[in-house]
Amino acid sequence: MDVTDQLKQADKNRKKGPSQKLRGNPRDEPRIRISKSLSWLLRHGAKTAGLNMREDGYAEVSQVLSNPMFRDVNFSQLQEIVTRDQKQRYHLLLESRSPDSPSDIWWIRANQGHSLKMVTLDMQPITSALDIPLAVHGTSLASWGFIATQGLSKMKRNHIHLAQGIPGDNVISGMRNSSQILIFVDVQKALDAGIPFYLSANGVVLTEGDEGFLSPTYFQRVEFAKDRSPVAGWEGSGPIVPRELPAQPSQSVQGLAVAEVYSSASEPS
Repeated sequence: MDVTDQLKQADKNRKKGPSQKLRGNPRDEPRIRISKSLSWLLRHGAKTAGLNMREDGYAEVSQVLSNPMFRDVNFSQLQEIVTRDQKQRYHLLLESRSPDSPSDIWWIRANQGHSLKMVTLDMQPITSALDIPLAVHGTSLASWGFIATQGLSKMKRNHIHLAQGIPGDNVISGMRNSSQILIFVDVQKALDAGIPFYLSANGVVLTEGDEGFLSPTYFQRVEFAKDRSPVAGWEGSGPIVPRELPAQPSQSVQGLAVAEVYSSASEPS
């Protein structure tokens, strides 16, 4: 019996009982609440929940499913959530047996969005703005007032999140419906100033900024998301035109997603 069959057999043998309350709005469908709970556990709550996690962010699937929140979730359901996730938030890894492990092991991680300081993701450095079509951050009107003066903040996360595209441009975008403001970042200007940028495994542009902030100095243009009209004083040189990338971009620049500073959206970013 291989490790996948073992996990499925464990699902059948597992004693059912009251589940610890899932995160999210009780009115959300179960899939969304499970994904929110998984996102919290793998990005922020591993230490609190007593979940062992490797430095690369992977945790054993068997340990994740043993968490009381996922008492009613089996391995097949977890696979489906990972596969169907449009933002490609998670990655399942089957690691073959080794001298240190008598059997194969399934691992899972969140591809980005961590606040856990011990996690070091395998990110691809961006060396030029030409590496990506553009970089944009979606946020709310309420947050914009602070961002316009202080800049984008990584807050409790390890990085500020930016996307490579916006909805409507043949981009699979994870922008939350609550996003009202689009902030286009001049990546080259920031790179020239010594601020590093990276690509996550699911194509999100990440930066730590300067001491946790990306200054408004690097905002190229700011628009209202609804009609794409410019915010007064932030027109820049005009609408941002996505850069042309090679005909066959690497996998790391696919799976585009738009991130937003923490908000009460229907799904985790």
